Amino acid sequence: MSGRAMPCSPAEIGSLFLFEKLSAEQLGRLCAEGRVERFEPGPVYAEGDPATCFYVLIEGTVVLSRRVGGDDVEVVRSSQRGVYSGAMQAYIGDRVRQVYNNSMRVTEPTRFFVLPADTFSAVMHEWFPMAVHLLEGLFFGSKNTQRTIGQRERLLALGSLSAGLTHELNNPAAAAVRATATLRERVAKMRHKLAVIASGPYDREALAKLIEIQERTAERVAKAPVLSPLEAADREDALSEWLDDQGVPAGWRIAPTFVQAGLDVGWLEEVAAAVDPDVLPGAVGWLNYTVETELLMSEIEDSTTRISHLVDAAKQYSQLDRAPYREVDVHELLDSTLVMLSGKLGERVEVVKDYDRTLPAVPAYPAELNQVWSNLIDNAAFAMGDGGTLTVRTARDGDRLLVEFRDTGPGVPAEIRDRIFDPFFTTKPVGQGTGLGLDISWRIVVDKHHGGLHVESAPGDTRFQVLLPLTAPAPETGPGTDIEETA
Repeated sequence: MSGRAMPCSPAEIGSLFLFEKLSAEQLGRLCAEGRVERFEPGPVYAEGDPATCFYVLIEGTVVLSRRVGGDDVEVVRSSQRGVYSGAMQAYIGDRVRQVYNNSMRVTEPTRFFVLPADTFSAVMHEWFPMAVHLLEGLFFGSKNTQRTIGQRERLLALGSLSAGLTHELNNPAAAAVRATATLRERVAKMRHKLAVIASGPYDREALAKLIEIQERTAERVAKAPVLSPLEAADREDALSEWLDDQGVPAGWRIAPTFVQAGLDVGWLEEVAAAVDPDVLPGAVGWLNYTVETELLMSEIEDSTTRISHLVDAAKQYSQLDRAPYREVDVHELLDSTLVMLSGKLGERVEVVKDYDRTLPAVPAYPAELNQVWSNLIDNAAFAMGDGGTLTVRTARDGDRLLVEFRDTGPGVPAEIRDRIFDPFFTTKPVGQGTGLGLDISWRIVVDKHHGGLHVESAPGDTRFQVLLPLTAPAPETGPGTDIEETA
C-alpha cells in the first residue's frame, strides 16, 4: 500500500533518535533519497512480500503482526516516535532472502520516513562500515550458533534414543538366543525318545492315536489361556498328583510345563486311554518334549516379533524412507516415539493413551513432529522423577488437531512459565539439558506448521498442548522464519 507523499524536513528527520547523531549533509541525503509518506488507517505492507522499504515512525500508531496458521497475531503496537521496521536486513544483501518478516498496519493517520532498501543498504555501508561488520557477525553468528546447538540437541536426543533402543532390542534378542539353544537340546531329546518309542511294544493303532494326540496338543499350546498364579498352582497340584498316581517319574517337574501349555487332567486321561499303562510314562515324556518345543518356538516368535516391532518403530520415528512433508496419522508418530522412549520411561512411568482414532491425517513434517513429541515426553519423564502417569491425548479442537501430554509432576512454577520456551532456558542440572528442547519444539510447531504450543500447569497436573491445523499451506522453501522486528 502506498501513502501520500509529503515534504521531507531534515530537521524533523534529525529529531528521530535513530538519526539524531547524523550531520546536516547526511540528513540532507536521507531526505533527498527517501521520502515522508502519510498513510490512512489500514495495511502498509504484508508479511512475505519483497522487503523494498525501511520505515521509521514520525507520528501515529503502528501495529506489527505475524501470521500463525490462518490468523494474524499482533506482536507489537506502538506510538513512540522513531520506532522502525521493514527492510531492516537490507545491508546483508542477497545473502538473506529480503522479505518482510511481519505485517504492518496503522490504526490512525500516520506519517513515516520511508527509505528505499537499496539506499538504506548503501548508507549503512558508507557511514557505518564497522557497525555493518559487527551486525553481520552478530546475525550470522547467532544463526550458526543456534544451528550448531540445535544439531547437538538432536544428537543428544538421538544418543539417548539409541541407548534405549539398544536396551529394548537386547532383551528379546537374548531371549531368542536362549530359547533357540534350549530348543536344539529339546529336539535332540525328542528324537531320542521317538527312537525309544519306535522300538517299544506299540502297535500301529496306538502310535496313530499318540501322534493324533501330539497334533492336538500342539494346537492347545497355541491357544493356552492365561491363568492367575492361584489357578496355575491348583492345576499344577492336580496334574502332579495324577502323574504320581500313574507312576510317571518326576511328575512335579513336568506339571508346570503342561499347565503353561493349557493342558489339564482331562487331557492326560485321553493320553492314558490311548496307550498301555506300562508305556504311559514314556508317552508322557515324549509329549512333554512336544509341549516344550512348542513353547520355545512361541517364545522365539514373540521375541523376533518384538524385534521387528522395534525396528519398524525406529523407521517410523526416523522417517528415513518417507517424504519429508506429507499427510500423517499422528497416532503412528506418537506410538513410535513412545516405543523409542520406552527404555527411558521404564516401569516408573505409567503411559495412558487417550486417542481419538477418528481424527484425520494432517499435512506435516513427521520427523520433526517426532522430535517435538520426544522433547515433551522427555521433559514429562524428568519432571515426574521417581514415577507418575503420562497421559497422551488426541482430540479435535475446531479446525485443529490437539495432541496433549499430561504429567503428574510438581508442575511449572508460575514465575518461570513465560520463560520456558526461551532459547537456553532450562531447569535441568548442568550437563542434562541445553535449554533448546522447548525452543526447537516451538519453532517446529508454530513457525513451520503454523500451529500452537501452550502449557497449563498446576501441581500434579501439567499439560503441554500442541495444536496442528487440519489443513496447511504448502511447505516453505525459503530460509527460516525467525521474527526480526524492532520497536
